[in-house]
Amino acid sequence: MSHGTDNAQNPADGQKVVIRNIGILLSGDFENPVMDADTIVVENGLIAAAGRAKDVDQSNPTSVIDAHGCAVMPGLIDSHVHPVFGDWTPRQNQLGWIESFLNGGVTTMISAGEVHLPGRPKDIVGLKALAITAQRAFSAFRPGGVKVHAGAPILEKGMEEADFAELAGAGVSLIGEIGLGSVKAGDEARQMVAWARKHGIQSTIHTGGPSVPGSGYIDKDVILEADPDVIGHINGGHTALPLDQIRCLCEGCARGIEVVHNGNEKAALYAVRTAYELDQPQRVILGTDSPAGSGVQPLGILRTMALLASVGEIPAEQVVCFATGNTARMRDLKVGLIETGRPADLVFADRPQHSAGKDILEALSIGDLPGVGMVMIDGIVRCQRSRHTPPADKVPEIVGH
Repeated sequence: MSHGTDNAQNPADGQKVVIRNIGILLSGDFENPVMDADTIVVENGLIAAAGRAKDVDQSNPTSVIDAHGCAVMPGLIDSHVHPVFGDWTPRQNQLGWIESFLNGGVTTMISAGEVHLPGRPKDIVGLKALAITAQRAFSAFRPGGVKVHAGAPILEKGMEEADFAELAGAGVSLIGEIGLGSVKAGDEARQMVAWARKHGIQSTIHTGGPSVPGSGYIDKDVILEADPDVIGHINGGHTALPLDQIRCLCEGCARGIEVVHNGNEKAALYAVRTAYELDQPQRVILGTDSPAGSGVQPLGILRTMALLASVGEIPAEQVVCFATGNTARMRDLKVGLIETGRPADLVFADRPQHSAGKDILEALSIGDLPGVGMVMIDGIVRCQRSRHTPPADKVPEIVGH
């Protein structure tokens, strides 16, 4: 089990890190996905500059990282996970799963509900208590340094606006998957979504067939009536809606189109292609929907990126944005983009050794998973050579302090 970190402390205070010799700098910004830059300067855990070496202040660093020509991108964001407590989940009897995701380049996770807690309370007092506990626990403890946004209550019948006001006042900012509890009708969900939105709480809805006992079949009519902020696993978790219903969802609302690893791959490709047809690719975000019956997938985000770039024939630099900047903007997060003032959550990666692709983008476009050589969160190196990805062709190196 990983040791985690305490959010109240910032070990990067007073530190200046210069990252040199970057081969490809992927910004996470869909409008400008590849930056004309080879150097990043990090101060106090935040990005202070990103540009050409001659144009940025590299003086007096406390640490220097030579990227040796590998690519650097924002830390990946998993928009759909189901944590329980710390780095443990009973769903797969799994220890250390969050730190494993770190080795897959994931630096931020969004809870879609702590639904797998044994004996999960379903009364209103209990569900609020669980949400507040999860929000507090993951705010204070970050497994492997990963930022887990948790505390996402599963909606149950009988909740009133005052309950959402109380949750928001306690720091809860998410609703777990609508449809995993007793609230399954569109009109009932719409009222609760409106109350949540009024109090600054973002909502996600289950899409498709039931995934766990007690969940229900949620179709396009329920989703369109409920009007949640994110169409959770639009490609099913695990069973997808018919493709014509997926098209109706993409066309019928302007909310987030979430594609997950633990869903139907054909439906995933169809949803993303439909978003492009609508000229709305910025709506696409990625998650894994794990831990779940399909297991724990430390490389789930990378595998979904490779699927969309290769079989989906979407430019790989845009696919990176699905897992970074698109999600950051959809979820109102500070991370996910290479911009001055944002947290230095960075993934150093390259094409895997012996790939037919000449760089990370070509490797993704032919379906090869990139090799992760280092992951940084808040300017602190959290892991180096990934224990899960294939070995990278080029790897970064800490060369000076």
